[in-house]
Amino acid sequence: MGLLVRVVRGLAIFCVVLGGLLVGLVSIGVTASGEAAAQTPSSIVVVGNRRVEAETIRSYFHAGPDGRLSAVEIDEGLKGLVATGLFQDVRIDRSSGLKVVVTENPVINRIAFEGNKKAKDDQLKTEVQSKPRGTLSRPMVQADVQRIVEVYHRSGRYDVKVVPKVIELPNNRVDLVFEINEGDKTTVQEIRFVGNKYYSSYRLKDVIKTAQSNWLSFLQTTNIYDPDRLEADRDALRRFYLKHGFADVRIISAVGEYDPSKKGFVITFTIDEGGRYHVSSVDVVSNVRAIDPKSLRSQLRLDKGDIYNAEAVEKTVENMTIEASKRGYAFATVRPSGDRNFDKKTINLVFVIDEGPRVYIERINIRGNTRTRDYVIRREFDVGEGDAYNRALIDRAERRLKNLNFFKSVKITNEPGSAPDRVIINVQVEEQSTGQFTVGGGYSTTDGWLAEVGVSERNLLGRGQLARASVQYGQHTRGFELGFVEPYFLGYRLGAGVDVFVKNTTASSYVSYDTKSYGANFKLGFALTEEVTLQPRYSIYQRELGLPEYLNNCKNPTTAPASMFVGGTPAGYVPHQIPVVRGLNPDECYADNEASLAVRKELSQGAVLTSLLGYTLSYNTLDNNKNPTSGTFMSLSQDFAGVGGDVNFIRTQADLRNYREIMPDVIGFVRLRGGHIASWGGKDLRMLDHFQMGPNLVRGFEPSGFGPRDTSQPNSSQQDSLGGSMYWGATAEVQVPVFWFPKEIGIKLAGFVDAGSLWNYKGPTSWDVTGETLSVADSSSIRASAGVGLLWDSPLGPLRFDLAFPFMKESYDKTQVFRFSGGTTF
Repeated sequence: MGLLVRVVRGLAIFCVVLGGLLVGLVSIGVTASGEAAAQTPSSIVVVGNRRVEAETIRSYFHAGPDGRLSAVEIDEGLKGLVATGLFQDVRIDRSSGLKVVVTENPVINRIAFEGNKKAKDDQLKTEVQSKPRGTLSRPMVQADVQRIVEVYHRSGRYDVKVVPKVIELPNNRVDLVFEINEGDKTTVQEIRFVGNKYYSSYRLKDVIKTAQSNWLSFLQTTNIYDPDRLEADRDALRRFYLKHGFADVRIISAVGEYDPSKKGFVITFTIDEGGRYHVSSVDVVSNVRAIDPKSLRSQLRLDKGDIYNAEAVEKTVENMTIEASKRGYAFATVRPSGDRNFDKKTINLVFVIDEGPRVYIERINIRGNTRTRDYVIRREFDVGEGDAYNRALIDRAERRLKNLNFFKSVKITNEPGSAPDRVIINVQVEEQSTGQFTVGGGYSTTDGWLAEVGVSERNLLGRGQLARASVQYGQHTRGFELGFVEPYFLGYRLGAGVDVFVKNTTASSYVSYDTKSYGANFKLGFALTEEVTLQPRYSIYQRELGLPEYLNNCKNPTTAPASMFVGGTPAGYVPHQIPVVRGLNPDECYADNEASLAVRKELSQGAVLTSLLGYTLSYNTLDNNKNPTSGTFMSLSQDFAGVGGDVNFIRTQADLRNYREIMPDVIGFVRLRGGHIASWGGKDLRMLDHFQMGPNLVRGFEPSGFGPRDTSQPNSSQQDSLGGSMYWGATAEVQVPVFWFPKEIGIKLAGFVDAGSLWNYKGPTSWDVTGETLSVADSSSIRASAGVGLLWDSPLGPLRFDLAFPFMKESYDKTQVFRFSGGTTF
């Protein structure tokens, strides 16, 4: 009985287990069958889509080799949908088949900016990637926030805050609003140099463009922190040291750190100067059999004993490369090498000429020029597509493009071409503003106050042309000028320009007469070498004198009382008749300060037309045309008048300036000048064509303050300067910074000595109409002065104050101890 009970119980348990297994197998089979039916892309059920088609969503799910979707394929499809940015949420639902449940991103109705004053809406809209009628993507919005922040960082506003706001609208649409708190500009409060020994921090601040804030910073922008400018400053410092002999220099770092206590950035340049090297020898070695190395020595820019100059080395490489190319060796490369003697601080330079690999330029790509036309950039290259590739000529083109000042940045890179002997040149530029509107004002002891309004565009319509217009209105000078320059006339590297001008000057305490002038200048300009330029020109202008009535009241007998005539009214007297008749009493004429005979005779000729051809040949090695510290400038100018017109003369002028850094931060320069003018063809030399000199040649004298003078006039204060046909001048000056002022103020002291002379009046000395003769004081004696000056390169423009004391002069000269000049554009 017990055995039977146990057997029955065991069978019952077995039946229960077997039943459970059968139910499980059926369930698994049914489920497997259902999943098998749903695990294909076409069977996916899409839920929640409103704009995106269901079939588009299914297309992101790709079946495996067996035609079914495994967990891997489903996961990849999910990730692909999320990556589209079209959906706020994507999830998989397997509760009944395979469902893809999506929540679509809303559509952007409009994008707005609030709080922005320094950056325009149009500028910000070009920066953000979110667009109206596009879908709202949260990651993209955050990226747009960073882009807006970068816009403000570039303008020096590092305190900017941007908060995006989403305003929901019906039909799953939204307005995207960026709320901007611009903050104040973040300025550079301090500039430090670490490791500099030879050059002071004061001197190095001249090299970089970034400036330290001061009380006049509201008139400038270079005191705004700009990381791009900081990198440019780093490169400028390196090139400066390499140019001045420091071959081992390293600019270790250029770091800008925000200092909350100063509410601005502190810039620190860390420099390892190394030693200053001199050139011990310069050799040229040619591995090209047909090129004689001796024939290339004329291209050297360095010589034994010179201070090492990396810029001169670059120009030597460039010149030798071009010369080799002219001789038929387009692939020739010039490689400079320097053997340093670290103990003696000397470098043995060797320029090696090799044949070089035969590589051709397949293509030149121009990128980033949104305004400047392609041909304006391409014409700066001495090579074109299909020509032999030469790195020196590419570097030269890059330097030329930077010097155009059309672009904020220029970068030229190479990439392999379609064949091993082909290379592609990529030119990447970033445009910058090239137009300028200026309002200027100034005052000088010579011309009084002067205001000027001008507009110019140096890249007109993206063609690289210069156009300008200006209007001047001042106390003694008024007029306007229009100018246009085409830098590549007829497709050649030949500048051509035209200027049209009108200028009127009125009498002042230095000049008794008015002048009215108008005319035009036509000029050409081209470079003979990197330093030598030639500028031919043609000028045509008309000039006429005017006099106040009280200085010319003897000209017309109708205004002269009878006492003014010797022996009574002359025969043939007709009222209001000009010219003046003979017999005027000189004492009566000069009683009220009559103008000089030379001036009145000039006046009687009326308007006089001058037509001349001329040229200027110049040589320039200055390191900086605005504030030079080293180099030489020489010019020779000649004009030949008489190509038509009313006057004939030949005028020659020469000018030489040489600058040297006597010691760090102390600049000395000497200047020599001279000129000569002579009439030809039997015509007299007009008074107005003579040279007029004063503080422009020797400081300490009035404008037109020395040189030939009319002493016939009894009133010495009214004696007119007649000018001379010959002059010379010499200047020696030393400029020293005022170290106790911040560098950014830009104040320097100067000590100078001037000497020169103006003599040999060649104009009329008598006038048959009146019977007058001219008494001329004319001496070639030396005039000289010494003095001090204060120079201020202020944000308001360059200002100069001079105190000059003449110690060599003639009794009839007119002196002026103090002189001031200055002006501004803003």
